[in-house]
Amino acid sequence: MKERLTDALYGLGWSVVKKLPEPVAVALGQRIADQTWKRRGKGVLRLEANLARVVPDASPRRLAELSRAGMRSYLRYWMESFRLPAWSPERIRGGFDVKDVHYLVDGLAEGRGVILALPHMGNYDLAGAWVTTHLGVPFTTVAERLKPESLYDRFVAYREGLGMEVLPHQGGSAFGTLARRLRAGGLVCLVADRDLSASGVEVSFFGERAKMPAGPAALALQTGALLLPVTLWYDESPVMRGRVHPPVETPGDGNRAERIAVMTQEVADAFASGISEHPEDWHMLQRLWLADLDRGSGGAGSAEGPGGPGRPEMEKP
Repeated sequence: MKERLTDALYGLGWSVVKKLPEPVAVALGQRIADQTWKRRGKGVLRLEANLARVVPDASPRRLAELSRAGMRSYLRYWMESFRLPAWSPERIRGGFDVKDVHYLVDGLAEGRGVILALPHMGNYDLAGAWVTTHLGVPFTTVAERLKPESLYDRFVAYREGLGMEVLPHQGGSAFGTLARRLRAGGLVCLVADRDLSASGVEVSFFGERAKMPAGPAALALQTGALLLPVTLWYDESPVMRGRVHPPVETPGDGNRAERIAVMTQEVADAFASGISEHPEDWHMLQRLWLADLDRGSGGAGSAEGPGGPGRPEMEKP
């Protein structure tokens, strides 16, 4: 029953919200965010606890302000995502402004393949739609198989409609397909700021231990593809902002596991840089740091392969 209700709510979002005028959708998202924030549920409390590590000198009042802004950013993502299928190509092109995109463009022009690694910031679906629409570059990503199957099918159809190739994470074949796309000079985009699986790589993140997926670094090491961290954020305008960070270098020394660890730490450092500048746009409503997992606090969630985690309540695969 819960799975059917969840599927129905997502279906309602894509069928109804996309028809709303944009100012109405914006106001609705802010209202839902504020009501959710006032209820102080597990997701909001976990968000504040995570933000306390990102902004360690923040007062309780400042943390509350950040978590409220964070929920508004999170619901902006959802309102945009429900409306993206109805956006015109012109609206998509004008909806995203990214710094240092030359790293991506030049890498693709070299034909070596490019991996974009992103944290759960801003709206990576909008960034992906901008890549396929403005740059005219298709790309491949992965998605966790959600339950019920009809919900997974909704997300696949939604993202394929934006020009993405979506691979299911489960089954072990995704890595091989991603590697083939990269060797052919293609683009792969992966959400990569949280991994609870046995293959996760331990990193230092804001001064504490956390695990992040090995997939982006492993793919870059195996295929010679360029690995580029990307961070996203919102401002007061209707345009989302972003930055493509400099390429992660491939270490010359060490075995495979050691080199993957070094590269994954560099990705984590780039994420931390972007999150520090825009903490309210990091949508991490689940446990991340190993200390929290050891204590068993907060909400649990499943790993999402090379891409990233699931979320409680409104899932952001």
